[in-house]
Amino acid sequence: MPPIEVGAPRAIGAVSAEIARRAGTENAAAVPSGKASAKTAAPGVATSVAVDAGEAPVDTDRVSQIRKAVESGKYPLVPARIADAMIAAGIILRSGHP
Repeated sequence: MPPIEVGAPRAIGAVSAEIARRAGTENAAAVPSGKASAKTAAPGVATSVAVDAGEAPVDTDRVSQIRKAVESGKYPLVPARIADAMIAAGIILRSGHP
């Protein structure tokens, strides 16, 4: 089987806003004003209250206590416990459990 040549890789980066603006104005110029078809009109996004997660449950008092303890050096940071928690979180995310 012959090798598949893909070509030189390009760097991955953000999309240039200038290119997007220019492309948008070119498409708008192609359609006569006032007569935009359904294909060129921007589609609306339907949202539902059922999928709205709401505000995150954050105990601001506890956050401020921990922040003060970390700043003063009194918060016990145990690297092994932090590493275990990070590994466990990665396993949970990969397994698909909620």
